[in-house]
Amino acid sequence: MNTSASTTTTTSERRGRGGRERVLAAAARLFATQGIGATGMEQVAEAAPVSKRTLYAHFRTKNDLVIAHLRELVRSGATLEAALTRADVAPRERIRRLFDQPAADTVLVRGCPFIDAAAEFPDPESAVHSYAREQKLRMVQLIAAVVTELGCREPLSLAEQLATLADGAASRAMVLNEADYGRHAWAAAEVLLDRALPGGREQG
Repeated sequence: MNTSASTTTTTSERRGRGGRERVLAAAARLFATQGIGATGMEQVAEAAPVSKRTLYAHFRTKNDLVIAHLRELVRSGATLEAALTRADVAPRERIRRLFDQPAADTVLVRGCPFIDAAAEFPDPESAVHSYAREQKLRMVQLIAAVVTELGCREPLSLAEQLATLADGAASRAMVLNEADYGRHAWAAAEVLLDRALPGGREQG
């Protein structure tokens, strides 16, 4: 093994551009495989790889890193909520996709990242918990907009019911490590849709 060459490469990687992106990618992998609470900042720096100085230059605290991680999930479309904004997909199909488990870089089935983050930061006044709450409230608004397209006269009530089913399915999928567990929640969601929407299955 050429130790000198290896050291040079590692040093180059640590000093290279794109440190923030590498930190977020490493954090996403570690958070998914071992959880937020079990992941330390030094571990993220080592996995990136970046120096601790670079890490803290981008993210002053772990809270900052966690929120940036959640924002990146939203930006990249790697959340269930992303299914609701697909203008090229029929409205009812958008609702159905809420019950699909997002693809992940790990064999483990993960639950909703916002619920996971809120559980690991239980103080409702904390920045992470507050951001997670904002996203869950936004999810209800997005669902309401979709069911309004389908002709629902009480969209917020139906949206809350569908969001509860989707969140519950994601949590049970994680606990049971069963990626297609959402099919059970979708069966219940279809009943709610058929009762609340004019024309039921014929819509969208």
